[in-house]
Amino acid sequence: MLRRLVAGLAAIVLVAEAAVLVLVHIVLGRTTANQSMSIAGSDPDVMSKATYAMGAGMGAFLVLCAVLAAVAAIRDRSPGRFGRVVLIGAAVTHAVLGILAVGLVGWAAFATLMLILCLLVLILTLYPAARHGDDGDAGGDPGADAPPLPPPYGELKPTSP
Repeated sequence: MLRRLVAGLAAIVLVAEAAVLVLVHIVLGRTTANQSMSIAGSDPDVMSKATYAMGAGMGAFLVLCAVLAAVAAIRDRSPGRFGRVVLIGAAVTHAVLGILAVGLVGWAAFATLMLILCLLVLILTLYPAARHGDDGDAGGDPGADAPPLPPPYGELKPTSP
């Protein structure tokens, strides 16, 4: 029950974060285009379009993470290998951005990013990693389909007459 709640909450928070970041990048892109700002001779039109593209890319990545968290919450199963890699990447990104946010934005931004980091880490730790050959199901007998183990070294095998 707890892991479904955490994964669902993480999905909601990641969608909200994606919306905020896309909105911030739209405002930054329009500001750059309207003021014809140029940094070290860069073309303002290229800078504006790059800002829009970065906002769309970040928003898409966060929505992908939200979908993976929502699927984990609905199915109550661990994300697959691809999903875990994406969520780990998001967790590392939030950790690095949190460190930068303290100095550049303030403690409120740091606390928000650390909250999202905690949700991502909780998803990764509450849902066990899928074992090799497993479809990601957290329940069941882990060795139900495993072949029998050979006898220990030195033990004689029973012989048939």
